[in-house]
Amino acid sequence: MNDALDMGWLVAVYLFMLAAFTGYEVISRVPSILHTPLMSGSNFIHGIVVVGALHALFHATTLAMQVVGFLGVALGAANAAGGYVVTERMLAMFKPSAGRKEP
Repeated sequence: MNDALDMGWLVAVYLFMLAAFTGYEVISRVPSILHTPLMSGSNFIHGIVVVGALHALFHATTLAMQVVGFLGVALGAANAAGGYVVTERMLAMFKPSAGRKEP
C-alpha cells in the first residue's frame, strides 16, 4: 500500500510539472497584445479551480486538509476576482473619455 501511495504522489508531481511547463510554453508564445483578452478568458478556469477547492474543502477529513481546502478557495477566489478587476480596467482604457468625441 505504501508503494502505491508513493507512486500516486510521483504521478501527481509529474503531472503538475508537465502542466506548469506546458502552460509556460503556451503563454510565452502569445503576443503581448493578446495577454489581457487571454487572461479574461482564463477567469472561467479560475472559477473551476474554486469549485474544485470547494469540493476538496467539503470532503476534508483532517484539519490539515481543511486548511489546504480553505486556502485553495480563498486564493482561487482572489485570483478570479483580480482577473475581473484587471479586465474591467483594460476595457475602460478603450472607452472614449467624456470630453473627447468619437470620430
